[in-house]
Amino acid sequence: MASESSEFDVIVIGGGPVGENAAQYAIQGSDRTAVIVEHELLGGECSYWACMPSKALLRPSEVLDTARNMPGVKELVGDQPLDADAVLARRESFTHSLDDSSQVTWAESAGISVVRGHGRLTGARTVEVDGRTLTARHAVVLATGTTASVPNTPGLRDARPWISRDATNIHETPGHIAIIGGGVVATEAATWLLSLGAKVTMIVRGSSLLAGSEPFAGELVAEALRKRGGAIIIDASLESVSRENPADTGIGRIHGGPVGLVVDGTEIVADEILVAAGRTPASADLGLSSLGLDEGHYIDVDDHLNVAGHDWLYAVGDVNGRAPLTHMGKYQGRVAGDVIAARAEGKPLDSKRFRASADHGQTPQVVFTPVEVASVGLTEAKARKEGIDVEIVAQDIAVAGSSLQQDDYSGRAQLVIDRATDTIVGATFVGPGVAELVHAATVAVVGKVSLDDLWHAVPSYPTVSEIWLRLLEARRTPDH
Repeated sequence: MASESSEFDVIVIGGGPVGENAAQYAIQGSDRTAVIVEHELLGGECSYWACMPSKALLRPSEVLDTARNMPGVKELVGDQPLDADAVLARRESFTHSLDDSSQVTWAESAGISVVRGHGRLTGARTVEVDGRTLTARHAVVLATGTTASVPNTPGLRDARPWISRDATNIHETPGHIAIIGGGVVATEAATWLLSLGAKVTMIVRGSSLLAGSEPFAGELVAEALRKRGGAIIIDASLESVSRENPADTGIGRIHGGPVGLVVDGTEIVADEILVAAGRTPASADLGLSSLGLDEGHYIDVDDHLNVAGHDWLYAVGDVNGRAPLTHMGKYQGRVAGDVIAARAEGKPLDSKRFRASADHGQTPQVVFTPVEVASVGLTEAKARKEGIDVEIVAQDIAVAGSSLQQDDYSGRAQLVIDRATDTIVGATFVGPGVAELVHAATVAVVGKVSLDDLWHAVPSYPTVSEIWLRLLEARRTPDH
């Protein structure tokens, strides 16, 4: 819906789920107007190039792995590989083959206008979109996210490597792919590429996978990937890259001839290279300098998601760098939308819902690798760095529910406890299907529920969540 109007109550630059949430919450139940300015696809990175396609690619391998470890089923599936064409077709059903018409329909139903093009701030409450000027009565929201970073390694950029968008929109499986990085994108991509039959070599600059997680999480993920045939080079130095006939063959297709990578003096030859080495805020061409703000950096905001000195300007999601996860960005979008609506109606901001607090040490996250990594809050190292007197309780996940889930179930859980308050400040679960365990931990962390009270939150039997009882039992001493 391309609006002909040039004045709106709220202008949102960036049409991903974060921007959509901000626009919706700012106007719902009112006669206020909102417009989303988007230069690519409405629905953004998550819908077409990140969360949704990646999870669609990961789920089949998870189902197959469970089946191969379930008597009565494993005899049926045997060693049969995934049907790659069917997996990719299901992925396309979620990305709508990069067609955003359904998202536009949603925007129309929510009363949100859509303007296609690149939006730039030109002054207070004004946004230019390819020569057209839009004006906001109340607020402008920046929700432009981040873009993939490609290091300046000699020859790397000239080799036209894959970035995350190519990996999630894969249309042909490389025989051998080298993955640069060891974080979330790298480990998840390695998981589905292995399941589709690719040979995978991970080149990791640091000393472990998932460096921001508890050490045992990275170790268990590395073990699981190696078990599936992945090669992982730790503490690696990528010195140079060269490629025969690099070409722009389209997203998710092999970009030319073989790739040569020199790693610690040794050459590795692959069919494709995926760079998963971090993200850069998409703020370099937003017109921030017109307001005296720095371009190309994460945008600092307060807990109302306001940019300092500009009570009409907000930045939500990855572009502010507070918690670069889709669900946290959507949360910030809801908070910012509520703040904008309250200010438009002259209401006080005296409720907790008008302040983003969950991204201060209470952020949940799930990494979907052969063993899921589900966590919330602070790791042990981060808690100690913040000066918290912590107690650690850890247990292997070996309960009735896990043994029933699959025959070779293996996992581990850990709680980080603040001794002074007797509350959990961090929790990590690693194992098959543990993603659904983390929300209980999130409630405990956000609600500051004491361990004494958690003793009376009885897990159902026989479920994997019984690990909560084992953790509490392990911590229970005469002093507690």
